[in-house]
Amino acid sequence: MSIDELEVYSLAMNLGEQVWLEVEEWSHYQKDVVGKQLVRSADSIAANIAEGYGRFYYKENKQFCYYSRGSILEMKTWLTKSKNRKLITEATFTTLMAELETIHKKLNAYIKAIGK
Repeated sequence: MSIDELEVYSLAMNLGEQVWLEVEEWSHYQKDVVGKQLVRSADSIAANIAEGYGRFYYKENKQFCYYSRGSILEMKTWLTKSKNRKLITEATFTTLMAELETIHKKLNAYIKAIGK
């Protein structure tokens, strides 16, 4: 099985691209203050899943998935700040949060399955 066949990874990759396209439209100041943090936290979800997947030992894989889970929570914070500061619409916020919640649930299931 390749990493691209892992659903949680594919969903996280897609989310990162959606966030990138959203932030790309912001002003320089908005990108610098909030946008970079939002994109980095979104990209970190998939990156940590991939790094853990590439590790030899399953406990290392789990550890990187825990980092990914932390990035999910960080991203929720930056999304909320983006909505509160009127950088994204309520509809965009709702859509991205729903996708993030799906990734969160699938990541938890993946963590439970690692090593079995």
